[in-house]
Amino acid sequence: MPLDILIPYWGDPGYMKETVNSVLAQHNGDWLLTVVDDAYPGTEISDFMAGIQDPRVKYIRKDQNAGITENYRTCVSLATQEVMVILGCDDVLLPNYVDVILSAHASFPDAALIQPGVEVIDEKGRVVATLVDVVKQRIIKPRGGGRQLMAGEPIAANLMHGDWLYWPSLAFRTDKIRKVDFRDGFPIIQDLALIMDMIYNGDQLLIDPEVCFQYRRHSNSASSTKLVDGSRFAGEREYFEVAAAQADELGWTKAARSARLRLTSRAHAAALLPKAAASRNKAAVKALVRHTFGK
Repeated sequence: MPLDILIPYWGDPGYMKETVNSVLAQHNGDWLLTVVDDAYPGTEISDFMAGIQDPRVKYIRKDQNAGITENYRTCVSLATQEVMVILGCDDVLLPNYVDVILSAHASFPDAALIQPGVEVIDEKGRVVATLVDVVKQRIIKPRGGGRQLMAGEPIAANLMHGDWLYWPSLAFRTDKIRKVDFRDGFPIIQDLALIMDMIYNGDQLLIDPEVCFQYRRHSNSASSTKLVDGSRFAGEREYFEVAAAQADELGWTKAARSARLRLTSRAHAAALLPKAAASRNKAAVKALVRHTFGK
């Protein structure tokens, strides 16, 4: 059973080539790769993909740019296998990624999501340990050794406390992810929104600690550029209200409370206040103060 790897492409061609090459370098060749080019300017990637003579590789280019949410939807619709991955076009698979995911799925076939072990790299490909990732992996992420299967209110409350998952590293059971949809209006937090919809539907998350993925964190990402000006947090605040209401409907009081407290999100905004103040951006300071101390 091949692993379906789909890349919604829009971004730096150099990173994209590295991502594709990391798929080609997998120890386990039981995979299919589909690249969905969202009409990125130029022909560098289309030329690069044309040079790959491998029947497992498919390249599709859209006539017009549809945006990341629609490209995610396209990728989900194109999957043909039991398990799929929506791989970031600047991230890197370590050579054991396909082995880890297929082994985890074979052992826990009912798990709808698989979170493998991840290490973080910077723009130059160096392994780094940012404050954000230390908090995510050492404080928020559930503790325990070996594979862990989680579901229900405990994992919902945990993720509302802080999202420690790495979206592009996640593997999904295709039939499960197709039962939900990406929410419009939450472009920065849409990944967490979809995952929470799956959790609220009763789906299970499997944590596999074996490191097999490199997540690239760099300053010019869509989420990073919206941090200091505070615009990201308005969307987060709105989403947490939606998530709390979903938890209320299920009677998950702890998850609802975690969503309304959004402690990690508040702490993140508070940590950015000094930088916003130093830049004398009054609108940003106001937005960050509201998110940190408001309801």
